[in-house]
Amino acid sequence: MQKIYFDNNASTPLDPTVREAMAPYLSKCFGNPASSHFFGEAARRGLNLAREQVAGLLGCQPGRIIFNSGGSEGNNTAILSAARANPAKKHLISAQVEHGSVLAPLKFLAGQGYEVELLRVNENGALDLEALKGAIRADTALVSLMGANNETGVIWPIAEIAAICRERGVLFHCDAIQLAGKAFFSAEALGVDYLTIAAHKLHGPKGAGALYVRRAAPFTPLIMGSGQEEGRRAGTENVPGLVGLGQACALAQAVDPAAHQRLAALRDRLETGIIAAIPETRINGAASPRLINTSNVSFRHAASAGLIQDLDAGGIAVSAHAACESGDLDPSHVLRAMRVPEDFLHGTLRLSLSRFNTAAEVEALLTLLPKAVARSRQGFAL
Repeated sequence: MQKIYFDNNASTPLDPTVREAMAPYLSKCFGNPASSHFFGEAARRGLNLAREQVAGLLGCQPGRIIFNSGGSEGNNTAILSAARANPAKKHLISAQVEHGSVLAPLKFLAGQGYEVELLRVNENGALDLEALKGAIRADTALVSLMGANNETGVIWPIAEIAAICRERGVLFHCDAIQLAGKAFFSAEALGVDYLTIAAHKLHGPKGAGALYVRRAAPFTPLIMGSGQEEGRRAGTENVPGLVGLGQACALAQAVDPAAHQRLAALRDRLETGIIAAIPETRINGAASPRLINTSNVSFRHAASAGLIQDLDAGGIAVSAHAACESGDLDPSHVLRAMRVPEDFLHGTLRLSLSRFNTAAEVEALLTLLPKAVARSRQGFAL
């Protein structure tokens, strides 16, 4: 049976070119990059190139990049660093629809005496910038808002948000984990203070990521030790993984805009096919700017778990919401925040494509999905 993968917002397949770039650092270039001999120098050259490649994608100087283990570490590092920068400021702003790796450190800080304010979104997942302006206070230490939602793909106007924060003298962190590789942007042009990416969301390996820190932004390491990453993140670097991150960023930077248009067309064909074939269906966030690869679809009177199992049995992998929460049977906190009606809420699928998906695979999903929804609705009615 052919296996088809539509869960790329959870993790993307490793690009063969990335695998080839990593291979020497899993064999002959095994040295510690901090060592002064030949083997260490070879590893160090790989790290230096990777840093330049990441900086190229993010539109910044290589020295602004701190390598780490991935998105969760990057988000935690940025949030805790900004909170510690000025102990007199105890107010933090984020949004109800953020990823758990943002909400969890904010919850931790709330237990340490901070006041956390989570902004609401509208029914299309859009953020009210006037509400953001009204929320910022003299004691606001940080605003942390994502570039694109991992469940719905809804994109927020990061440059405008950064300008609002800059005018009011407030630090701004952007979780750009889903945005990187799917949209072209420059961290320095955006005006953010901190920005997070993860390799495995753009056809790189798991366990590697990067945090951009603006030159003037305050910073305190989350992991302390022997001084790697110029004292900003201790621990021997994951050289193969970071080389893979660098190569993945180089590939993403070189993608022809026509390839993005092709991916957007596949996503649009998928959505129009679903709407035409399955009544009582809604595309969540459709009225907002969205990632070119992401569809969040809710079917009235259906059950996500059964749909996922049914499609998996037919060789097609999809998800209901973030992979980190896949064991959670409760409906998505993102869709609840968007006030998706209860009779649609429990029958949601997140369909996320990549440049490796084909038109034939989309048609295969459009063949199986109406049958799966019909079976789910039958069971729902019993």
